[in-house]
Amino acid sequence: MLKQKVRLGDLLVKEGLLTPSQLELALKLQKQTHFTKKLGQILLEEGFISQKELLKALSKQLGYDFVDLYGEKIDFQKLSQYPLQLLKNAKAIPFKEDEDYIYVATSDPLNYEALEVLERIFMKPLKIYLALEDEIEAIFHRLTILEDTQQIIQEVKKELRSEYAKKERKESAVVHLIHLIIKDSIIRRASDIHIEPDEKKAIVRARIDGVLHETFVFDEEVYYALNTRIKLLGGLDISERRKPQDGRFSMEVEGKLYDFRLSCTPTIFGESLVMRILDREKALLRLEKLGFEEENLEIFEDMIHSPYGIVLITGPTGSGKTTTLYAALNEIKSIHNKVMTIEDPVEYRLPLVQQVQVNEKSGLTFAVAVRAFLRQDPDVMLIGEIRDFETLNAAAQASLTGHLVFSTLHTNDAPGAISRLAQMGLKPYMIADSVVGVVAQRLVRKICPMCKTTYKPPKSLLKKIKKYLPPEYTFFKGEGCSRCNFTGYFGRTMISEVLKVDEKIAKLISEGANKFEIYEYAVQNGNFKPMLQDGVEKALKGITTIQELLRVAKER
Repeated sequence: MLKQKVRLGDLLVKEGLLTPSQLELALKLQKQTHFTKKLGQILLEEGFISQKELLKALSKQLGYDFVDLYGEKIDFQKLSQYPLQLLKNAKAIPFKEDEDYIYVATSDPLNYEALEVLERIFMKPLKIYLALEDEIEAIFHRLTILEDTQQIIQEVKKELRSEYAKKERKESAVVHLIHLIIKDSIIRRASDIHIEPDEKKAIVRARIDGVLHETFVFDEEVYYALNTRIKLLGGLDISERRKPQDGRFSMEVEGKLYDFRLSCTPTIFGESLVMRILDREKALLRLEKLGFEEENLEIFEDMIHSPYGIVLITGPTGSGKTTTLYAALNEIKSIHNKVMTIEDPVEYRLPLVQQVQVNEKSGLTFAVAVRAFLRQDPDVMLIGEIRDFETLNAAAQASLTGHLVFSTLHTNDAPGAISRLAQMGLKPYMIADSVVGVVAQRLVRKICPMCKTTYKPPKSLLKKIKKYLPPEYTFFKGEGCSRCNFTGYFGRTMISEVLKVDEKIAKLISEGANKFEIYEYAVQNGNFKPMLQDGVEKALKGITTIQELLRVAKER
């Protein structure tokens, strides 16, 4: 092992990553712990530096190189032969071997004792590299998954090779495996299940609270059996492997019926399967449960109770736009008004709502449906997405003839929706007359309430939200527990910005103002709160973290 040449704290000060006063405070805190904590750990806890900055300093101090473990071809079968607990103790992954060395990546290079234990077990010198702790933990997670799924994989393989075994079992091992994957994902609160083939393996990942987590790893033989059975479930053509296909199926899990939207797309290693889990209860959410701050909720409720006009919900795919639209419909639908929707596809079935699915092969597009709706005398219309001028023009005409129209658009912020409508070809005066308001939204993960604790974010993060911070503030994070699967997060909520088109904004729009001019006026003269500010307020209340907020939103 290399001896330290320059003290870590001095190096961080020299690099401009730490101030002398911060170093002095950290050393004082270390002394109070009777030196049971390393200086780097204290610096991280106090938010003075980030993990990446610490590792860069250690790299210079100790002379170790960085390695990107995601870019290395790791042999998991060989890795699983090493004692997992000893690897975890050293926070180390052996990622390569040659005649002279075993190459080991670690996030804790100063843990000399644990690394020396590894060296004795391997009976070969170690060549140490530095790697991010998140990458090392992801590989440990993969090893645990491989270990846990070995038994069921053996059952599936045995069945595939034995006709007798198929006849003996009431339920085939492949069907049992599909049920296991789906049940596991639902227990984890996943919104999607991804089955992705690789060169020699297939990986199952579940999207939990908007972030993908690896849950199972299979080899080719098991993947092909899974692929065929899932395509049959979704009513797809199992002989077609060259074109994308879409299907749908339902399944009862733990006594509750779920719908699944299936998408199958060919890749260079096989077909990628994605199952969207549709929980019917989510379609009945109330507006107050979505995560609107009180001020924004009041403005939005005022917009959806307008007698006519267009209300737009904007944001990227997976930002909860459809859920917000359905909650708005639940708020205003009644036995006394007629509500019609055109969607692609219809995800949830709503009572008292006439729902139509786009069918482009037969000529039923969004624009055609909207024109047909006008002859049905509806009070409210929902257009799944405005994709082209024809649909936009039909929506504008419907709003100007006394109908309330809800729709979605892909823009990054609320003022940007106005510019997008103009780019699509709608005249500024038509936009000003028809648009009632715009909601831009994102989904952020909520801090797990079971392991929530206060902490100090790195100063590099605080710089990005400085203008929204009060003089005194406290931030929170989840430390990780069994309830949140050690992620520190449990569930999601919305951050949003709501732009109501008042007379002044309508005048700006009709005069051809760009989104920056509209934004400046709304912030200075209206009751418009930017999305990042909305998110910071949630972070200060302990609902989410700064890291999560900056993952989905940015300062203008």
